[in-house]
Amino acid sequence: GCNVVCIPAETTASEILARNPDGLMLSNGPGDPAENTGIIRELACVCEARLPIFGICLGHQLLALARGGKTMKLKYGHRGANQPVLESETGKVYITSQNHGYAVCLGETLPEQARASFVNLNDQTCEGIDYLDIPAFSVQFHPEACGGPLDTRFLFDRFIERMNASAARG
Repeated sequence: GCNVVCIPAETTASEILARNPDGLMLSNGPGDPAENTGIIRELACVCEARLPIFGICLGHQLLALARGGKTMKLKYGHRGANQPVLESETGKVYITSQNHGYAVCLGETLPEQARASFVNLNDQTCEGIDYLDIPAFSVQFHPEACGGPLDTRFLFDRFIERMNASAARG
């Protein structure tokens, strides 16, 4: 039921906000997230507008950087459709699909007003963040990946719920 519009990564915050979207999905992509300084700067401006945001993989990393977090290069990376992640709030373990070589740093480098929502059970790296001061969350893994497990499809419902709640507040 969502009307999806694809925009280039270099779109400015003012151009995004001028479209008056209900939310912003930050998709996956290649490379070192920290090298995307212009995108990170624009994303920080979008965050200030309190637009609901859902980041996946590179989008997860860019959102963390835009909020003051740090990233690191993984020694081996996470590859394949068998990466176990623990959801902190429920204690549930999900088997996820992943393909990345960088991760958001946990601990003191985690952005203020944020909490780790998912952790990789193989190496204890950050697999998700809930932002407590803005309507945004992100995951390192690929909840959209198919074939295979659809265990984390609920994350898209969560994003739609946040967009609906934001629209109701005006």
